[in-house]
Amino acid sequence: MSTPPEPEPTVIAGERRHLTDLAYRLLGSLTEAEDAVQEAYARWYAMEPRQRAAVRVPGAWLTTVISRICLDVLGSARVRRERYVGAWLPEPLPDRTEWPRASHGTADPADRVTADDSVHMAFLVVLESMTPAERVAFILHDVFRYPFPEIAGILGRTPAACRQLASAARRRVGPDRVPAASVPEQTALLRRFKAAWESGDIAALVGLLDPGATMVADGGGLASTVRHPVRGSADIAAQLARIGRLSPGLTLLERTVNGRPGLVAQRDGVTVTVAAFQLAGGRVTRIWAVRNPEKLRPWAGPPGP
Repeated sequence: MSTPPEPEPTVIAGERRHLTDLAYRLLGSLTEAEDAVQEAYARWYAMEPRQRAAVRVPGAWLTTVISRICLDVLGSARVRRERYVGAWLPEPLPDRTEWPRASHGTADPADRVTADDSVHMAFLVVLESMTPAERVAFILHDVFRYPFPEIAGILGRTPAACRQLASAARRRVGPDRVPAASVPEQTALLRRFKAAWESGDIAALVGLLDPGATMVADGGGLASTVRHPVRGSADIAAQLARIGRLSPGLTLLERTVNGRPGLVAQRDGVTVTVAAFQLAGGRVTRIWAVRNPEKLRPWAGPPGP
């Protein structure tokens, strides 16, 4: 019996966007997602040609492998994040049409992530509260529509157990997955918020913030920031005004962050903060400010027009 031919390299390479999409949602990190994708491909090409030829559906094989890689990363990440300085937030995702990267010969992983409701910062933050197995089962089933028997093979559990994992994860997500306002409404609100912040108008900021709003900042010990959540409209407004006074020369830009309107702060053309927002009832309810420079690499270089 003749040996079946190996899958074409273009077929294998064509899985990269799907794998990066999946890994970013599972890990909340572009850097770790790209590392996971590279590891999955390394395992594919480490097999003998006859072994690769025997794989009936290469995409399914790669999905299984990267899911297991991410499961291992999530397990070790919990230990690393216990040692993390201050709050840990997912890496913010730029819109490639707004933030063209300087040419460096390779595509940035952000260019291979499809933006939808499952990459919004509010959603990714909730995912952090899940166990690794819950997160994998939920993302594979609810976001990528994989059936539970296939997920069972990836996780090494029964389909019924995987269904329970996804159900538990779904209860954690609650309403955070549902956009609270249309994009034009969000853009208009953040434009007013930006103007109030730039002018140091504390009263206007308080009026735009929900009384129970929360602001969380991630500096990772590499950038100065508050290490604990700031709660309440008055305290957040005061903190933002203080940042404005202590950081002269900041330029605020309206940019898309993880598929929704957000703000980017630059100093001398260098991105120093990327802020994502959750809005409801015509007010800002949550702010996530990422200042860790290691998480801002996709935002390097000048923004687009």
